Amino acid sequence: MPPTDRQDDAAPLGGPQAPAPAGGPGGAASVGGERILALDLGTSSARALVLSAADASPVPGALARHKITPTYGVGGSATIDLHEYVEGLLSCLDELQQNGHLDGITAIVLSSQWHSVVALDAHGAALTPVITWADTRSVAPRLDPAFDEHAFHARTGAWLHRLYWPRRIPWLLSEVPAVSFAGLPDLVLERLTGERVTSVSIASGTGSLDLAKGEYDAEALDIAGVTAGQLPPIVPTGWTGVLASTYARRWPGLAGVPVHPPTGDGAASNVGTGGYDESTAAVTVGTSAAVRVVHPIDQAPELPWELWRYRVDDQRAVTGMAFSAAGNLHAWLTHVLQLDEAHQEPTDVEIGSSRVIAIPFQAGTRPPETVPGGSGVYFGLSFDDDAADLLAASLQGASLEIDRGLRMLDSLFDRRLEVVLGGGGIDASAWWRRCLTATFARPTTVCAEAEVGARGAAAVALGLSPAPGGEHLDPAPDEVARVDTLRPRYTALRDLAVQATKALSG
Repeated sequence: MPPTDRQDDAAPLGGPQAPAPAGGPGGAASVGGERILALDLGTSSARALVLSAADASPVPGALARHKITPTYGVGGSATIDLHEYVEGLLSCLDELQQNGHLDGITAIVLSSQWHSVVALDAHGAALTPVITWADTRSVAPRLDPAFDEHAFHARTGAWLHRLYWPRRIPWLLSEVPAVSFAGLPDLVLERLTGERVTSVSIASGTGSLDLAKGEYDAEALDIAGVTAGQLPPIVPTGWTGVLASTYARRWPGLAGVPVHPPTGDGAASNVGTGGYDESTAAVTVGTSAAVRVVHPIDQAPELPWELWRYRVDDQRAVTGMAFSAAGNLHAWLTHVLQLDEAHQEPTDVEIGSSRVIAIPFQAGTRPPETVPGGSGVYFGLSFDDDAADLLAASLQGASLEIDRGLRMLDSLFDRRLEVVLGGGGIDASAWWRRCLTATFARPTTVCAEAEVGARGAAAVALGLSPAPGGEHLDPAPDEVARVDTLRPRYTALRDLAVQATKALSG
């Protein structure tokens, strides 16, 4: 359904068309009422949780989670069952209702995984499961000889890569009689409100948005073979809907409560960790990892080829680099090596040890590199090495990958960026926190809140400015020195691994 004219008359910080960006700790706008309901649409779980309206901190005990298990198949498929996902999310709301947590809610906000797509028929019914970011199926588009991918990247912040809709939609059109397309958050929002719309943040993750204009890019649509009318309409950040009558009866406390457009999880995580502006890089480690900087869209520096750029909201963009191996790498190794809880940190291995070097390409690389999944490498293994050495080498390799992105962002914004760490992977490992701090060779602040995506979605929608809080870490000089010695060896072996994958696939 098309968007309505309903908007939140009480939208903070300048009204619905132009909400001001959060400024930093201590600058939170006053929000009427007491609580915010946040829906976090992740790849490994769907969560519903209640936040304090004062500072977007989670209300103790007010969290319900539905585990998601993507289906991986031959040919590179990585999908999620749409019906099961949505029903699982609704059951989370039922659980909160049963426990009395849906009283006093004044706003509903969403944080969602980027890059998903579903093909729909003429009636809006799903013809495919949710195609996730990890799915590698697509087709190479037919391009005009005059096509300039560097200009395309500068406008959209994306590349012509399988991650994005300009390559995925032509493949889907060859597979099913699709009439329109939408992402997971768009369809969740439609299920809740009856209106299929998207936000500028979610639309930017499709790789089909003109970032400066905040509308679908004409060349991207032409490559995809669709019109803007076949994609969800983009609504401004201040737009709100309300729950459809079925759900208003199911959860009476939410009847008439404004539902805000979703924020892409990467942008939400930055704001949720306290990375509000170009002085701070937020490093988030969940299933995957990323390093990003939020900045005004109208003051965006020229985008380097190696980095992506998406939108946070109507006024801000986020520039960064993402990495496919992070928390999933840790989970895989602890499972394969059968490590019990007491041995899931390599506490006895020196940070910066160069005896074993791991190139963490198990899940491949993100664009613009094209290393496929199944390309992880260990160098230097001997019979003296044990499970802790393998785990430490992998976490060190992931840290060095993130450091590559951080150094590019330092150069782009012409400053040594402050760093805040956040995400479930950060919470799970004190050794990894120390390793990242030493690898970055600068102090870091560890965000004390695990639910940074939900927290950031509330901050974006309502103009809040949650402070990161948490532990402050200083790099140990001896660890920094060892990492500095390791870094050139890692870089040389990484280059060899990239060359090897190209040779094997060519």
